[in-house]
Amino acid sequence: MMKNFQEYFSQFDQTMIDKLESIRIAIRNEIPEGEECIKYLMPTFVFHGKNMIHFAAFTNHIGLYPGPEAISFYEKELSNYKTSKGAIQIPLDQDVPLELIKKIVQHAKARILKTTKTTNK
Repeated sequence: MMKNFQEYFSQFDQTMIDKLESIRIAIRNEIPEGEECIKYLMPTFVFHGKNMIHFAAFTNHIGLYPGPEAISFYEKELSNYKTSKGAIQIPLDQDVPLELIKKIVQHAKARILKTTKTTNK
């Protein structure tokens, strides 16, 4: 069982590691306070105790799992990608859309903050 992102990344070749690391850095830059962990056997960022986004490497694509709400919200921007209810497939022969990933993460962060009851007054 993998414990962290490094262990997960280490099973792939350097090209894939570079792509995965670029996604990790893009997400980390948007939510520096996010927690990195492995859930569902995938690298996952957790924010305020909620899963924010998962990502994983496959033979022909990288899967991003921001949840169905983000996918419907960014439907137009995602029109070039194969999507399903909660997943986006980024083909390995294309550049990783880091700006779009940042937008999706900002959206997820805002949604989590809106739905998380704060105790700060």
